[in-house]
Amino acid sequence: MPALVFDCDGVLADTERYGHLPAFNQTFREFGLPVRWSDSEYAGRVKVGGGKERMKTLLTPRFIAAAGLPSDTDALDQQIARWHRRKTEVYTGIIRSGTIPPRPGVRRIAAEADAAGWTLAVASTSAEPAVRSVLELAMGPELAARFAVFAGDIVPRKKPAPDIYLYALDQLGLGPSGVVVIEDSRNGMLSALDAGLGCVVTPSAYTGDEDFTGALLVVSSLGDPAPQETATEVLSDPLGADPRPFVRLADLEFLLSAAPGAK
Repeated sequence: MPALVFDCDGVLADTERYGHLPAFNQTFREFGLPVRWSDSEYAGRVKVGGGKERMKTLLTPRFIAAAGLPSDTDALDQQIARWHRRKTEVYTGIIRSGTIPPRPGVRRIAAEADAAGWTLAVASTSAEPAVRSVLELAMGPELAARFAVFAGDIVPRKKPAPDIYLYALDQLGLGPSGVVVIEDSRNGMLSALDAGLGCVVTPSAYTGDEDFTGALLVVSSLGDPAPQETATEVLSDPLGADPRPFVRLADLEFLLSAAPGAK
């Protein structure tokens, strides 16, 4: 059977701007660090895959001195791990508050895929507790329980490397030809493509200007008919799927069959 694999942040919910950024800044404040990321600064940081990796971009000699941090690499790694654990706690609290809505269509199309017998999964290099909190928010507890979750530091390289998707394929016992991935960023798309997977892109807050050449389809969102209709705006449709007024499971089936290399 086919499989539908979602990225987490920016795909299931627009969590980068309204979840991760405030969680990073609260963590910096609690640890007395001399930094607060503005929205424009964070737009650049999101291109770095992984929360700990984003924090490590701070560790210039000047910052280390200003923050009174140790210069020893192992000690710095331990400090980053402490910051990141606290950041994950803050972030999951924001998600559980329910203030960030799921993106249009994600629950609908996942339910359609589940009913049709598709395998469901999330593949993200964010921390697993954070991923599971967003998954439950977006899908509800019953549908979320149907998902395999691949997250965190289970692979050596973060996106845009293909490791997380190759790992998911291996664990699920799937070949690449029947899998469609939903991503929101160029790095995520490249990760999927390098794993041999077809990719649909729904750009999010910080990724709208990125180059998505190679995606099977680029749309503003998956769209929803209700409760408040959210129509899909088609941004790139090289295979002619024409998924309007919103993306349906049949559109994903068409993309899998029409994708280059499809059998």
